[in-house]
Amino acid sequence: MSETNSIQNKAPYGMIIILFIGAFVAILNETLLNVALPSIMEEFDVNATAVQWLSTGYMLINGILIPASAFLILRFTNKQLFITAMALFTAGTLLASLAPTFGVLLAARMIQASGSAIMMPLLMNVMLTAFPVEKRGTAMGTFGLVMIVAPALGPTLSGWIVEHYSWRTLFDIVLPFSILTLVLSVFKLKNITPQRAIKLDILSIVLSSIGFGGLLYGFSSAGDKGWDNPLVYGTIAAGAIALIVFTLRQLRMDDPMLEFRIFKYPMFALSSAIAIVIAIAMFSAMILMPIYVQTIRGISPMESGLLMLPGAIVMGIMSPITGRLFDKYGARTLAVIGLTITIVTTYYFSRINMDTSYTNLVLLYTFRMFGMSMVMMPVMTNGLNQLPMKDNPHGTAMNNTLQQVSGAIGSALLITVMNNRTESKAEELAANAMANMDPSAAQQSAQAAAEMKQQLLNEAMLDGINFTFFISTLIAVIALVLAFFIKRVKPHHADKHVDETVVKPSEVVTE
Repeated sequence: MSETNSIQNKAPYGMIIILFIGAFVAILNETLLNVALPSIMEEFDVNATAVQWLSTGYMLINGILIPASAFLILRFTNKQLFITAMALFTAGTLLASLAPTFGVLLAARMIQASGSAIMMPLLMNVMLTAFPVEKRGTAMGTFGLVMIVAPALGPTLSGWIVEHYSWRTLFDIVLPFSILTLVLSVFKLKNITPQRAIKLDILSIVLSSIGFGGLLYGFSSAGDKGWDNPLVYGTIAAGAIALIVFTLRQLRMDDPMLEFRIFKYPMFALSSAIAIVIAIAMFSAMILMPIYVQTIRGISPMESGLLMLPGAIVMGIMSPITGRLFDKYGARTLAVIGLTITIVTTYYFSRINMDTSYTNLVLLYTFRMFGMSMVMMPVMTNGLNQLPMKDNPHGTAMNNTLQQVSGAIGSALLITVMNNRTESKAEELAANAMANMDPSAAQQSAQAAAEMKQQLLNEAMLDGINFTFFISTLIAVIALVLAFFIKRVKPHHADKHVDETVVKPSEVVTE
């Protein structure tokens, strides 16, 4: 206990930097490959459904392992876990770079994912252990740099690399950083997270894998396969049933794999609800902007990535600033301001047209990211602050799992809304065009007919995108309403020690 107390009095910044680098390359790797998928399809002669498993499989492994991270963090030391995770990630990266076949590349991505899945919950738990409540905002704000900048940089960086080099270069760039981080972790990491001798419940692992894995796969496939596909509704139904059984089992266990009783803390429960709503709304720009910019406007993937880069930079700059503001003013003020900006900019996205300038799109997207930068991390940190120290691993695991699942659900719902609106608008425009067509124009050339059809399709797709952004605006309004109920968790001085003092649900003060 004395060792941990001394570490908490003087935060282990060197160790945290090592964890930051590992988490950064792991998260960067998640979005790095998306732009390279067409090149991989060509080299290995596989179709779009098969190549998509490089992303879907990575996400599924994360969805299966993240819920188990609470058990792993409590059972093993942070040094053991990080070295194991980084070794798996490094091995997967090396194998992917040398992959002679698509099957080997897919296996390499799964190995990478098994390493990266544990890094984010582990890093968040180390941060919560290393810093007292009153300083966590600044610390978690700096941590937000990793969460925000890495996935945002991925498409821009990979777009430039794929344009000039082989897709294998994407892994070659990541490999030296992962090897360096692995070596440093062996010599520099210390153990600061408390352990308990708890047993692994195999049935819980099976139920969790089927539950979260089924939901993630089902909702992720819905946009492509359609909701009436047996594989989609079958896996969602199986996942939902397994998740209900898993939850009931955890509530009956003395040492659950994932502690659902943490939702009795009102600020944690509220922060989880807000985070779910925000994750759903946030995916609108990530999904819809590339479709609008590349498909409708014909802007190159590289320029599409550059369009989003200023927003990523602003979020990176704002993240530590937001952390300091959180320590001073609390989460409610930041969340209300941030969500208001997000709602306004999302609404303006619902008004874009064929002539909206590139500069206006950059500014609008950047201001939206500015608003988002004030919301997610302060809200999550405020919720985690109410949990007792012993439940921190469960809190971080729950947050990460909910973000994964809500992101998949949000993507599926938004894509469905866009597709349905696009189809109905296309039928309406086609009917109007036929009704207003000059009989003498009926004999137009095949090329002119094709151009007219494409123009109508683009107009219909734009209407679908606008409508979906409007729905996202309404979803963000729900988060804003919830944000007004946030209360600031009073810093509990006993939490500086590694005892199991609980911040009672009643020990909150209004801002």
